[in-house]
Amino acid sequence: MKIKEKLQLIKEGKISAEQNIKNFLDEIDKNDKKGKKINAILQLNNNALLEAKEVDSKIKNGKAGRLAGLAIAVKANINVKGFIINCASRTLENYKAGYDATVIKKIKQEDGIIIGITNMDEFACGSSGETSAFGPCKNPASLNRIPGGSSSGSAAAVAAGFCDLALGSDTGGSIRNPASHCGVVGVKPTYGSVSRYGLIDLSMSLEQIGCFSKEIDGAELLFEIIKGKDEKDATSVIFPEKKEYTFEKRKLKLGVPKIKADEKILELIKDKVKEISNKEKWKTEEIKLKYIDLGVQTYYPINYVEFFSSTRRYDGRKYGKKIEESCGDEVLRRILGGKEIAQAEYAGKYYRKALQAKRLIEKEFDSALKKFDCLILPTVPKLPHKLGEKISVEDMYNYDSLTVLANLSGVPALSLPVGKIQGIPIGMQIICGKFQEKRMFYIAKKFETLQNL
Repeated sequence: MKIKEKLQLIKEGKISAEQNIKNFLDEIDKNDKKGKKINAILQLNNNALLEAKEVDSKIKNGKAGRLAGLAIAVKANINVKGFIINCASRTLENYKAGYDATVIKKIKQEDGIIIGITNMDEFACGSSGETSAFGPCKNPASLNRIPGGSSSGSAAAVAAGFCDLALGSDTGGSIRNPASHCGVVGVKPTYGSVSRYGLIDLSMSLEQIGCFSKEIDGAELLFEIIKGKDEKDATSVIFPEKKEYTFEKRKLKLGVPKIKADEKILELIKDKVKEISNKEKWKTEEIKLKYIDLGVQTYYPINYVEFFSSTRRYDGRKYGKKIEESCGDEVLRRILGGKEIAQAEYAGKYYRKALQAKRLIEKEFDSALKKFDCLILPTVPKLPHKLGEKISVEDMYNYDSLTVLANLSGVPALSLPVGKIQGIPIGMQIICGKFQEKRMFYIAKKFETLQNL
C-alpha cells in the first residue's frame, strides 16, 4: 500500500496507527527477530504500540501530524533518546543516546513512530552491509546477495516490509547504494539541507541524512519534514523555497554522462531514458564529463582523514571502548589510512590535492546542471556480490564510483528502482542542481509511472 493511501485510511479511521505498527512488529518477528533471516533490525522500540495508541487519540481529536501512525526505522548512527546507538560497532555497543537528533525531533513532532534501530556497516565504513559487528544484513530481494551499504538495515527494512519509511546517512552513496540493490527509493539531499545534529558521522564535509521509501511520494514526504536550518548544526542552511516551478511547464532536457559500468545495467538505463523521452517528449543528450572518473580517488583521502579525526573521541575514557582495540578491519584500515594521510609530510600531497579535485568535480557538475535539468546514470556500476564472497578492497570501493560524485558536488541525488537483471533490482540515479529536490522528485515520479504501466 502506498504511503498517501495509508495515511488517508489512518486519517479516516479505517486503519489504526496501533494496527499499522502491530503488522510491522509481526512481520519483524517472523522474518527478522527469530533466526535473524534478514538481520535488518538491531533494536526494537518496546513502546511502539503504546505510542501508536497515543497517536490514535490525536487522530480522533484532529490533532495528528503529517506522519501520523507511520513506522520509521532509523540507522544506528542517528541518536534516538533511550536507544542503543552503537553504529553497529562493539566500540559503542553499550552507548545509550541521551537526546534526539534534530531529524528525530521533527519526525516525532509529526507523530511518526520510531519502530527500531537498523543494522549498518560499522561506523558507516563499507559498501556491502557486511562489516557490522552484529552480523551482516541480507538483501530481501536476493537473500544470498549483499544489500549494499552502509545504510544496509534501513534499505532492507523498507524492502522487507518492516516499516513504512526509514532514515539513513549518505557519505558517498550509503543510501543510494543499498536502495539500488534492495529495489527501493533512496534519497541523498543537498548538503546542508538537513540538519546533521545527532548524527555520528563518517565524514562531516560529505555526509547527509536522507530517507528510504518504496515509492517517491513517501521519500518526498519524509524529506519535507526533516529538511531545514538548525541552529545546532552550523552546516545546515535555510532551504530556499520557490513559488514557481517552471520545469513543470516545459519539456525537460536530460544529460546522460558517459561512464564505465556493466553493459546490461547501462542498456537498462538507456532503455528507460529512451522510454521517458518518447513519452514526455523530453530531450536527451549524451555528455562527457572530464573529471567523472576521479570520484573514488578524490573521495577516499577526504573520507579517511575526516573519519580519523572524528574517531579521536573514542579513546575509552568518556564512553565506549578504545576504537582501535574494538573495531573491525575496515574501520581500522580507514583510521590508519587517515592517520597516515594527515601527517604533515602527506597532508599536502593527498588531502589537499583531494580537496582541489573535489572543487573541480563540483564546478563541473554545477556547470552541467545549468545546461540540463538533471543527469541520469546508474546508481551502482555492477551487480551486488554474494554474501561472504571475497572481493578486493578496490572492487568494494568501486561500488561507490558513481554515487560519490553527488557528495563531492554537494548536490541532491536519488536512486529509483527501474528493473531487474538476473532477478536482482537495479537502481537508476537522478542528480539535480543544489536545492532542486522538487525538480528531482518531479522527474523521478515521471520515471516511476513507467514502472506502473
